[in-house]
Amino acid sequence: MERIGAECLGLDVLFFLELVSYAEGMDDRGLDFARIKPEVVTQSMAEFSKDQYRVDVLKVGVPVNIAFVEGSPSAGRQTLYSRKEAITHYRGAAAAARVPFIYLSQGVSNEDFQYALELAAEAGVKSSGVLCGRATWQDGVPVFAKNGAKALEEWLLQEGVKNIENVNRHLSTAQSCFSAATAAAAAGNSRRKGKGRP
Repeated sequence: MERIGAECLGLDVLFFLELVSYAEGMDDRGLDFARIKPEVVTQSMAEFSKDQYRVDVLKVGVPVNIAFVEGSPSAGRQTLYSRKEAITHYRGAAAAARVPFIYLSQGVSNEDFQYALELAAEAGVKSSGVLCGRATWQDGVPVFAKNGAKALEEWLLQEGVKNIENVNRHLSTAQSCFSAATAAAAAGNSRRKGKGRP
């Protein structure tokens, strides 16, 4: 990572680093990993915010498994976090980051991703928005498989657009990467010594 960061700096290319949280031998969607996910995400954000990596923007999953948060659309019988506890984990992970970060949908449903972003907004997290693919288009795959490209195009124009609009409605606390980087530089955490990036 340090070498890639140095190469990006040398070429004046932004370094977006996607963190994939997992633990050896655990199902990343299971209860055991859900118990440690807040710590894994927080520590990863803290580590890869360090100057030595020269990361401009972190791409991260939310610090809790939404399926185990009370009140989430996919919550089952077993919850692991109350809404208040989940919000505490969001704040802890965000506080560990010293560079701008964006949330990934990690393949959850559009409804679950909206809930995840609602928690981030309630926590007052100043992410730099989202980079979500599957949460907006994955339900169109069976449409394409069954009815072809034209049907998918129609689905994207209707449901796909609604999904993106739903996500956008939950980004009230997001700030631009530039604003976040400026705030980090003011706090003495400049990534690109002397360069006005990102």
